[in-house]
Amino acid sequence: MKLDSFPWTKLENFEPFCILHTTRQPQCIQTVVVSAIKTTTIQSQQRHRHSKKMAASISLNTNPMIPIFVAFLLVFASSVSPALSLPALVSDSGSRLLANQTFRPSKEVLRLRRANAYLKKINKPAVKTIQSPDGDVIHCVLSHLQPAFDHPELKGKKPLDPPERPRSNETRETVAESYQLWTDSGESCPEGTVPIRRTTVKDVLRASSVNRFGRKLRRHVRRDSTGSGHEHAVVFVNGDQYFGAKASINVWSPKVTSEYEFSLSQIWLISGSFGNDLNTIEAGWQVSPDLYGDGYPRFFTYWTTDAYQATGCYNLLCSGFVQTNNKIAIGAAISPRSSYNGRQFDIGLTVWKDPKHGNWWLEYGSGLLVGYWPAFLFSHLRSHASMVQFGGEIVNSRSAGYHTSTQMGSGHFADEGFGKASYFRNLQVVDWDNNLLPLANLHLLADHPSCYNIRQGRNNVWGTYFYYGGPGRNVRCP
Repeated sequence: MKLDSFPWTKLENFEPFCILHTTRQPQCIQTVVVSAIKTTTIQSQQRHRHSKKMAASISLNTNPMIPIFVAFLLVFASSVSPALSLPALVSDSGSRLLANQTFRPSKEVLRLRRANAYLKKINKPAVKTIQSPDGDVIHCVLSHLQPAFDHPELKGKKPLDPPERPRSNETRETVAESYQLWTDSGESCPEGTVPIRRTTVKDVLRASSVNRFGRKLRRHVRRDSTGSGHEHAVVFVNGDQYFGAKASINVWSPKVTSEYEFSLSQIWLISGSFGNDLNTIEAGWQVSPDLYGDGYPRFFTYWTTDAYQATGCYNLLCSGFVQTNNKIAIGAAISPRSSYNGRQFDIGLTVWKDPKHGNWWLEYGSGLLVGYWPAFLFSHLRSHASMVQFGGEIVNSRSAGYHTSTQMGSGHFADEGFGKASYFRNLQVVDWDNNLLPLANLHLLADHPSCYNIRQGRNNVWGTYFYYGGPGRNVRCP
């Protein structure tokens, strides 16, 4: 029934009535309750003009049902109000978020819904949950339920068995490996599961859009891998067919001065025309406040088949990389880390193409097979890589109008050497016959040498190596 079907509710010039809710600020509502009292009083006065005292008396004693009806409307209004609000959304902590358009714009509501839908897809059911000292939550997920197996080509399948490792003339070294913070608790994931860092609502909402979360920014890629806002200090080989690469990478915690910038050190395997069909496989460590919400160096992987446009992602944030190991969490913080003039730590990484099935495998440290990128993900890399690149990369957003102070590597120039500058050592590539070989015809590139530079060398212990990095903004890098 419409309220205006009652004659005494058709009013003019009524005043707002304010109600204080316990969970919200006072709200002023032009309620019919106050207006009804006002109208009733006016009608009463018109019927009894001959006596003001009598009018006052009559108006105070008008129908005793009015106060009861007023109370009923107040209760009705307060009970209906919550029911008219938009559906609540679940926040990162599991609490319900008010989605009333009075307090949250519709675009933000839609973005939050998309984020929750993405999280429902990417955060798989866990058989065990581990709390990391750095605040991360690690889910132990059954291997065949990980995000990769949402891909149509992998549905209903299981991870492949380990392939033959690349052969080397050198004895297999045992290095002091940089492990991960989440393992400090003493907890581990059971056999048959893989550890996956839990993605949160806050993680997703830091991205420019839900669709771009977990992906590198689109950018023009030149043959030397430089692009707008991206600066490098790298070594690379090209002009041949490459089937893998190996290096030990020094781990630091470089300062990143903007949440929209990152600092990374990695291996790239590259193929394609350096246009929209560029294929890359990438692995290393990175500091990325935008992706992870903190300044820890984290082990990461990446892939793309269209120059970072629509395909590929970091870590396990889309269907792609297949993890096979229950000891390494991709995207988790690395510990321990190197210190200036102190102890140095590095991680060994090897990426190679399985000669039998054609998939690209990743090894962490000495013997820990992390998993593989299926060959069907790629076009050019389905065959081989045409360039291998090692080194550092940062994003310079110039958000303050001048060059960023985001550090690369240790934050010190290559000239400072061991214990001060960051390094890569024992650089090798894999040939067509699955042999590890030293690099030949090595090229060096530092596209902003006053900000970040590089120095290469060779000896019997470290093989081919280089120091790289820098502080970013300084008197020679304005």
